[in-house]
Amino acid sequence: MSLSKNAKTLRTNMTKEEPHLWYDCLKLLPITVHRQKILGNYIVDFYIATAKLVIEVDGTQHFEELGQQSDRIRDEYLKSLGLTVVRYSNADVNLRFNAVCEDVFNRVSTFLKASP
Repeated sequence: MSLSKNAKTLRTNMTKEEPHLWYDCLKLLPITVHRQKILGNYIVDFYIATAKLVIEVDGTQHFEELGQQSDRIRDEYLKSLGLTVVRYSNADVNLRFNAVCEDVFNRVSTFLKASP
């Protein structure tokens, strides 16, 4: 499956935590947020180009050795593009939703204030 088709599939089949973060937090930002955005050979959960921020919502597979190795390689690539990668677990979104949103808002606000 091509990356673009895979990204479209991921947008229509989000995990339970992703639409919660999308509709109840990220859509409140005054800047554009992309879902399942292709960056290089990767698809990121959420991408805020204006703030150079990638947001990943991680399920349990990301805490296994293979998942962690893949995430390290992916994160290194994204950081080489000048992006900041922030990872929240599904548990973070489910149990600490307000703190996750506040963290995202603070990161975006800090970046925008620092930009000329």
